[in-house]
Amino acid sequence: MSAIAFSLGPITVRWYGILIVSGIIIAILICRKLAAAQNLPPDDILDLALVVVPLGIVCARAYYVLFNWGFYSAHPSEIVAVWHGGLAVHGSILGGALGLWLVSRHKRQSFRRWADCICPGLILAQAIGRWGNFFNQEAYGYETDLPWAMFIDGAYRHPTFLYESLWDVLGFGLLMLLWRCWQHRKVGDIAAFYMIFYSLGRCVIEGFRTDSLMLGPLRMAQVISLVGVVLGLLLFWLNRQYPVQDLIFGKKHRRSKR
Repeated sequence: MSAIAFSLGPITVRWYGILIVSGIIIAILICRKLAAAQNLPPDDILDLALVVVPLGIVCARAYYVLFNWGFYSAHPSEIVAVWHGGLAVHGSILGGALGLWLVSRHKRQSFRRWADCICPGLILAQAIGRWGNFFNQEAYGYETDLPWAMFIDGAYRHPTFLYESLWDVLGFGLLMLLWRCWQHRKVGDIAAFYMIFYSLGRCVIEGFRTDSLMLGPLRMAQVISLVGVVLGLLLFWLNRQYPVQDLIFGKKHRRSKR
């Protein structure tokens, strides 16, 4: 399929961009709805988006360019050509987290409460954005004869973009289920579960890919994913040792005195 959705004179609109923007809009709408349940001003999501989204995109591109510097140093004009693909999810998560921390600190609001609101929409946006890889014919795996293999780049291959998209959709369902049914959760537990769930799936799926960003002999996404699992477990611990002062399902959690 063509990577180009349509053209308006000199302007070319690609499916990759449409899917990324669609995912961002859906994530904002979901976050706005969940913010009210966390005693956060729903309209503040727009202030967050103005910082988190641009910073996430810049860091996603910077991360990808950094680990492909051999190519981009020889073709510097391609560094800003995000429409050709090349946005690293882990870079966007790191940049978005930095933006969220900066804004929540400025507004004197809880970083963990906002993270809980953002993560369900974030993982769904990731599921949607992965289909941009399909249209760009990228993020695919090794050759295989499995019945669901897709014909990409002259051979039948593992559709790793599809694997991750399905994993992320499952993650969205689980996060929303936990949001509604986990009555004794602490502030930050949704974000911690996201970190662990997404990282485990990405670590496994990355092993099938042929275009992994490498750090020497290591697949960088697997290294970051293992770090994500550890940080998720650490966040679970912090949520219990240093709970946020907040009302969740009518129960107030106060900061531990030490």
